[in-house]
Amino acid sequence: MIILIGVAGAGKSMQGRIFADEHGYAWVSTGELFRVLVTGERRKKMLQGELLSDQEVISLVDKTLKLINLDQEFLLDGFPRTIPQAEWLLDQIHSGRLHLTAVFNLQASLDIVRERLLKRGRQDDTASVIDLRFKEYTSITMPILNYFKKENAPVYDIDAEKDPIIVHNQIMQYIDN
Repeated sequence: MIILIGVAGAGKSMQGRIFADEHGYAWVSTGELFRVLVTGERRKKMLQGELLSDQEVISLVDKTLKLINLDQEFLLDGFPRTIPQAEWLLDQIHSGRLHLTAVFNLQASLDIVRERLLKRGRQDDTASVIDLRFKEYTSITMPILNYFKKENAPVYDIDAEKDPIIVHNQIMQYIDN
């Protein structure tokens, strides 16, 4: 399993698509899953930038993992986003259900992600929601990287402000070794 972590707009989905197309990997994008499967009031709150509960996210990821061959390499894009989600994931690794190849932290500044997200023009890509996402990423998701490092997971920081192919090549330097 290859984990792609980064703020919205850092290029997680772009890298997921490149990997999936180039290597034939399954690509599990929680953002895509949420946009397809979350409905009603939860969807409205999600579009305003509110995170789903850890239990909702873990349940959805767990169900999705049951649909793919876990013996083959796959990409996990946008999960985990919180320490409880990271703990659940590491429990799955320690139990032998999953194997971790690498965690890639796609780093991009607020200015870069704001520009990218406003260009893509999704309904939830407003300036206020983008600011909220960046703040949540900094306070909630970034501590996961230290947690993974403390657990001896292979974590690599990637400059995601570059062209997607250059970013992919940076990642492949770690995968090919």
